Amino acid sequence: MLLPKRAFLTKGVGVHKHKLTSFELALRDAKIASFNLVRVSSIFPPNCKLIPKEAGLKYLAHGQILHMVLAENSTNEPNRLIAASIGIAIPKNPEMCGYLSEHHPYGETEEKAGDYAEDLAASMLATVLGVKFDPEASYDAKKEQWKISDEIVRTANITQSAEGDKHGNWTTVISACVLII
Repeated sequence: MLLPKRAFLTKGVGVHKHKLTSFELALRDAKIASFNLVRVSSIFPPNCKLIPKEAGLKYLAHGQILHMVLAENSTNEPNRLIAASIGIAIPKNPEMCGYLSEHHPYGETEEKAGDYAEDLAASMLATVLGVKFDPEASYDAKKEQWKISDEIVRTANITQSAEGDKHGNWTTVISACVLII
């Protein structure tokens, strides 16, 4: 059974005249370019511990297959604002699954994109837990409702934003939650 026990968050940005190379440079900036990446869906495993990136990298070997939730965005439009964000919501009960979300907008600040991704992950978890909340409420109001419910123990996000290269080179941003098996 492939059940991750640890996970870490990472992000990066890359700029190059070729789109694929800008993606590679973003992976290098995030310190995950030397692995074989497998994208997975949005479940944060039960009993999985979120650890710092530096600690997580110590568990890995170059060339290893890594499962991750990955958000990415690219542009070659000068000065265009892009972002890639991963939101995370972890339940109070460690035996239950949490949720991860990906968001990859244009024109949103890092803070706005991060709040949206975090809100999305927490909303998904809240619906599974049966936590009542107003889906039209502001992010802050919903966050307060989740605290009151005492069911969601932690929400967070990792977001990378950048403006498109002024010379029209490709700019790529990534954010990821790497699951360590």
